[in-house]
Amino acid sequence: MAETSSLLITGGRVMRPGADLHRPPAADILIEGARIAAIEPGLAGRPDIAGRDGLEVIDATDKLVVPGFVNAHYHSHDVLAKGLLEETFLEKWRLLALPPAYPKRSVEEIRARTLLGALECLRSGMTTVQDMVTLYPFDPAHLAAVLQAYEDIGVRAVVGLQYADMRGIHTVPYWTEVFPEEVHSKLSTAAEPDRNFDLLGFFEDEYLKPDQGGERIHWALGPSAPERCTDALLQQTADLSARYGLPVYTHIYESKGMTLQARRAYADRQGSLIRRLRDIGVLGPRMNLAHSVWMLDDEIELLAETGTNVVINPLSNMKLKSGIPPIRAFQEAGVTLGLGCDNCSCSDAQNMFQAMKLFCLMTAISHVEPGPPQAEAAYTAATLGGAKTALLGDEAGILEPGRLADLSLVNLMDPSFVPLNSALRQLVYTEPGRGIDTVIVGGRVVLGGGVLQTMDENALLGEVEDLMPDFRKDFEEIRTRVDKLDPYIQEAHRRTWADDVGMNRLFTGK
Repeated sequence: MAETSSLLITGGRVMRPGADLHRPPAADILIEGARIAAIEPGLAGRPDIAGRDGLEVIDATDKLVVPGFVNAHYHSHDVLAKGLLEETFLEKWRLLALPPAYPKRSVEEIRARTLLGALECLRSGMTTVQDMVTLYPFDPAHLAAVLQAYEDIGVRAVVGLQYADMRGIHTVPYWTEVFPEEVHSKLSTAAEPDRNFDLLGFFEDEYLKPDQGGERIHWALGPSAPERCTDALLQQTADLSARYGLPVYTHIYESKGMTLQARRAYADRQGSLIRRLRDIGVLGPRMNLAHSVWMLDDEIELLAETGTNVVINPLSNMKLKSGIPPIRAFQEAGVTLGLGCDNCSCSDAQNMFQAMKLFCLMTAISHVEPGPPQAEAAYTAATLGGAKTALLGDEAGILEPGRLADLSLVNLMDPSFVPLNSALRQLVYTEPGRGIDTVIVGGRVVLGGGVLQTMDENALLGEVEDLMPDFRKDFEEIRTRVDKLDPYIQEAHRRTWADDVGMNRLFTGK
């Protein structure tokens, strides 16, 4: 569908600031170019608007109009692995699913998997995805394929290459002690160092200085995790972030293993990665800490003091046995929360409705006494909170004149919303995602009437199926290799769980 200069959405119930979020009133939305020009009832009846040449009109009667969701933590690199794994713990999952364990992929596969993941995000009402993508071994053509895929399908993407400069085996508790030395080279984590390539230097020279981002491409930095990065690399990250105004996304305290590693490696900072990041000077509103499951109270206070953000990933935290993050403690401290759906191989669904619901339910099950209602908190994390993590808080995540026209129309005639008792609560607790009818990104209709408008969806799905025999062959070879290592993996895991890190975030019934 061609981009239009003016778009009028009529008669929808608009979830905007100040409105009754349970029964939002109907209004019309005028979009000019990439931005919202006006939101008010009766715009369709004004001759100066209705008579415009080239005006496209979308009838949103019986539709709920919501800000586009922001998937604030996502990785496109393992889209093809969805459904291949049952529950496992994080450290073993990394060996099975992540790029350093695999042979180098083709440009065709990288483009197809990026498009497929973006399509699933769009069908869940996401207009922005933060892709912390690992391209290993790095090839400039692979990054170009990722960027072109996002441009072609029309989603807004905040792209941050994932990187590290410390080998994974040295950052997981007990791995060097438990595994025979002859298998050390077969062990990897989310990102492995490439000693022969300056990834950040390339990124700055080729994409930051010439400002080569597309209309819907935004940049971020992706240090894999603090324990996998030296002080020098984190300082380089902080310098680039400050120089170019870039958000930073990193994994922290996702599992007990990651937390124990901090206790062991940074005793001079009371075993705290948060204190280490503070001392380096990387905490602040540009820093986003994905997961943050095993966070101590005094560390949460430091996040609040510095304005550092947290991205909650409830789907993967459950499946990878990582635990329940202290969501209410973050809220009470005033920490900005975003919401992510994480990897396809460990959450299996880029579905913000699942993430919002689980956000609420995990919070409920974490406390004996009832707390404040969580539906609005989850909705805010999925919209404005996520936009703030990407430094787009003044641009996206909320429906207001002057903001980017990133929004979705949800069918209120779906059984999920009948009867309409609370649009907010039914959006969070009831809607599974099938009600998404139209998705607009930057004023462009990307999904209309449930149909992808920017490319041939069936052709894309066919391309993916053609690629799968080779991918499945590689996956089975990796699974066989990891199965042989399983006794050592389990022993390191048992030793980790026998150690004390000052808390327990896994629900064990004790």
